[in-house]
Formats: sequence, C-alpha cells, structure tokens
Amino acid sequence: MTVHLKQVELFGHHGLYEGEEPTGGWFVIDLSVLYEPVFPITTLEQTVNYADLFELVQQEMKQTKALLEMVAESICNAVKQQYPAVLQIQISIFKKKPPIPNFKGSTGITLEKSFPAS
Repeated sequence: MTVHLKQVELFGHHGLYEGEEPTGGWFVIDLSVLYEPVFPITTLEQTVNYADLFELVQQEMKQTKALLEMVAESICNAVKQQYPAVLQIQISIFKKKPPIPNFKGSTGITLEKSFPAS
C-alpha cells in the first residue's frame, strides 16, 4: 500500500544562492510512502498516517538547509524513524521561484529510497 501527500506547499529557507536563506521561498512537496499492511486494516495505528507524514514534512521544512537533496534526505530519515516498516519512500521537492534570471517555472529534485523488509 502507498500513502501519498501531493502538491503540499510550504515555506522554507533553503538554498545556496544569495538571498535565498534569509528571505526564504515557497516549495511544493510530493511524498509517497510504500508499506506492507496487515489486513484487515481496522485502526489508524495499522497504517502510515498521512496526517503524521504531513507533520514530519512540516517539521523538516522548518530546518534550514543549503540543498534540497539534504531536505529530502532528512524527511526520508524522519519517516523511516517514525514508521520502521516502510519499504520505500519517494519524495520530490520543487522550488517554485528559483533565483535564476529570466527563468519561469520551478526547479526540483526527486529522491527514492528503498529499505529491506524487516
């Protein structure tokens, strides 16, 4: 089963270019978390709770980092720590307005991590 957070918009202070860290900017995050549930699922505790995932993403986005790769890695680590049974995580983080002259669009990264079944 895969739990998704899609098009989550959060403000953060990430970047290497002049002015990015102090002023911050908007980011869009997509997160997919794969796990093997035990059926039948009858309680929230048997799942990977998307509200908990959102909380983890919010907390990690508040921690200033120079690179989006570092942000993605810290989110993956936090998810795996909270949910040890997770088998795979895919996260994409997009910078909505990168400081590139005459550039219209967004830039971003995707990190995929797989874990052995426990």
